[in-house]
Amino acid sequence: MHLDDLTPDQLYQALASRDARFDGRFFVGVISTGIYCRPICRVRLPKSDNCRFFGSAAQAEAADFRPCLRCRPEQAPGWSTTDAADMLAHQAARMIDQGRVKNLTELSNRLGISDRHLRRLFHKHFGVTPVQYFRTRRLLLAKALLTDTRLPVQQVAQMAGFGSLSRFHHHFQSQYRLSPARFRSSADRADGSLRFRLAYRPPFDWDGLLDYFAGRCIEGVETVEKNCYRRTVALRDENGQVHEGWLEVSMAESTHALQLTVSGSLAAVIPRCLARVRALFDLDADPEQINRVLGDLSTDRPGLRIPGAWDGFELAARAVLGQLISVRAATTLAGRVAALADHPVDTPWSGIWQRFPLATEFLDLDAETLGQHGLNRRSIAALKEIAAALVGGQLDLDRGADPATARQILINIHGIGEWTFSYIALRALGWPDAFLAADLGIRKALGGTEPRAAETLAERWRPWRGYAVLHLWRTLQ
Repeated sequence: MHLDDLTPDQLYQALASRDARFDGRFFVGVISTGIYCRPICRVRLPKSDNCRFFGSAAQAEAADFRPCLRCRPEQAPGWSTTDAADMLAHQAARMIDQGRVKNLTELSNRLGISDRHLRRLFHKHFGVTPVQYFRTRRLLLAKALLTDTRLPVQQVAQMAGFGSLSRFHHHFQSQYRLSPARFRSSADRADGSLRFRLAYRPPFDWDGLLDYFAGRCIEGVETVEKNCYRRTVALRDENGQVHEGWLEVSMAESTHALQLTVSGSLAAVIPRCLARVRALFDLDADPEQINRVLGDLSTDRPGLRIPGAWDGFELAARAVLGQLISVRAATTLAGRVAALADHPVDTPWSGIWQRFPLATEFLDLDAETLGQHGLNRRSIAALKEIAAALVGGQLDLDRGADPATARQILINIHGIGEWTFSYIALRALGWPDAFLAADLGIRKALGGTEPRAAETLAERWRPWRGYAVLHLWRTLQ
């Protein structure tokens, strides 16, 4: 659903319904209060004449509306696109949301476009300039940190991307008409951990997603128990320093949100941590739009999500190690890689105690030693090439990266075929149209057909063939 596709009366009806399926698809600014809200906000329904509708939070703030303190627009789910015309704009926005770029010049360079073209993209797709989008995302992140954590204001300013404390105070005060201290929560966490709520659009197949992860947990790195997903993680900050820690994800008590708890040791990389968890659980999916295309295939599991990846290299390792062997065997090999890398992490649980190596750390592992622990020579060589390409910047396996560029690099690595690329594209890149035509399970689910015939049969599910893959695999269980 695009904002331009609906009339003001239809938007007002959607607002009156408070239907969570519209969450993040539009925001409403109320003229009489100067505040903008998510469509699920439980405050008294404003008069239609007082409502102004916006396609993004940045657009609402550019019109001088302040975020609602009750429904908290910063918690709204994002949304993805499969439209090629929109792809570049959303790739740019995703880089900003993930904290992967510091300024517009870096963003333009990463995308390979001019500053002028970047401004055109943002104006067309988000109704604001890149500067306005940057500022809104930073302010909303700061608002979330001030509300949900007890981090010092100066640290919040730094984490949100403001160059100085005075600049942060200036923008926060001028935009929200309140000092940062007013957004403080009285709650505190005795163990120093940080808590966040991450919204999604219903329905959401939480049990199915946990089951998928449970069957693929790397020993010592991740676990599923007590209806929670837990794992160790490592992220580099903008200065290259590695921050290690742990996280736990569970279903929030309130509706249509997950509860994320992260260790205090990850405070410096919270923006990337939040973005990666959203990708891991596919929280920005729009089930209604997907199921409309998939039809009967999605009837019994309308809330199915694509299980994402915490780290692109880790997922690539799973894919390469899983060639021609069972899921259980591949998971065992991944656990051996983690053990050989030897990066222990302190956690509150006995089930996780180590983390998977980053790409640069995998390059330091001895090939002969890896071979002695069960990895075949071809897999080791392929993973070394993937790691080198990631470290060198030629390859991007983050959520939302261009699948065509990733394919061009991966397919040229000996031992990487279409199946491996498609699996990486599906789970690491979050490419919703990735289709594993050569997968034996997919071919069996489609009646034992050949890959080319499977491709033909799957045409009806474009541009959501990735979700079709998960549904087809599920029919085999």
